[in-house]
Amino acid sequence: MKYYTKWSLLLLVAGLSSCSHSINKYSTIDSTLQVKATSILRDKLIGLNALSGQAIIMEVQTGHIKAMVGLDRKDSADYQPCKNFSQTHESALIQPISILAALESGKVTLSDKVDVGNGIYSVHGRELKDHNWHRGGYGEISILQGLAMSSNITVYKTMEKAFGNDAQAYFNLLDKMSYGKPDSIAGMTYLKPAYFVTPKDSGWSDTAFAWFCIGYNQIITPIQMLTFYNAIANNGKMVQPQLYKDSTTIINPQITSQANIDSIKQALEYVVTDGLGQPALSDKVQVAGKTGTVQLEDGSYIVEFCGYFPANAPQYSIIVSIHKEELPASGGLMAGDVFRRITEYISTYNKYFNSK
Repeated sequence: MKYYTKWSLLLLVAGLSSCSHSINKYSTIDSTLQVKATSILRDKLIGLNALSGQAIIMEVQTGHIKAMVGLDRKDSADYQPCKNFSQTHESALIQPISILAALESGKVTLSDKVDVGNGIYSVHGRELKDHNWHRGGYGEISILQGLAMSSNITVYKTMEKAFGNDAQAYFNLLDKMSYGKPDSIAGMTYLKPAYFVTPKDSGWSDTAFAWFCIGYNQIITPIQMLTFYNAIANNGKMVQPQLYKDSTTIINPQITSQANIDSIKQALEYVVTDGLGQPALSDKVQVAGKTGTVQLEDGSYIVEFCGYFPANAPQYSIIVSIHKEELPASGGLMAGDVFRRITEYISTYNKYFNSK
């Protein structure tokens, strides 16, 4: 499934190299929530016999990190806290971000129809497949429906309509939206973003672009992805994640137009109510978010869910990322379930919830 290219490739490799901060009066970490999130994630990792997992919880408006859990499997039944949050990987969670960039181009709307046919689409001789291709695909659906069902073909055909042969316009919008930020967080050590630059007469091949916009040909840390989703929840304002109770720092005051933020927020709600994100659906609090599943070069899988709640007035954003060796692999059923359990705990027991 993986396709690498020699053309210019932005590798978002900023990552945490340590998680050695202490929980003290200056820390944003809620010790009770940290313990509970650890327990929930560990239970799921044990059930899946997964290799590792992360769960990060952040306050939407302040960027305060309320819990930051990383667990690595040391043997078949033992998971230990990680000391490295710098791990980067490809992520299908970019799909709503690609759609947001397309909306920002002004050439598409979420109600536009896309024909994904039988779930197999040829991109210059290379097959791009939807997850249900062996069941005949989705046929003609809206961009909204395609996003809810994680249709790779929907995302790429939307990119074709919005950007045509001008892949650079898409990357310019990602840069304008501050995708891949932050470069650093106080209390953690980050690698600086690395760029692979090639001669100016080289460009993105159609196949490389197709795989990038659905989650491949790029790597990013979970906390960077969470920062972007948190900006969506925060009506377009991207704030710096923080481990210490300093004043809030704004990375980008408005990543896109408010109208397109409103559209993508509605889409992320729809993912949970009507799409593959239904395992994250709760009867206790309204949530919004997106599933993501990618297969890595070694054949293992990353399954993820990133979102926020309450959907109508977001207070917390959460990312759950799980690395497992083999099928089945489902961002909704696996990571989405962890997300739901954490949101229900916070909405039921956290004394700060709904108190602002």
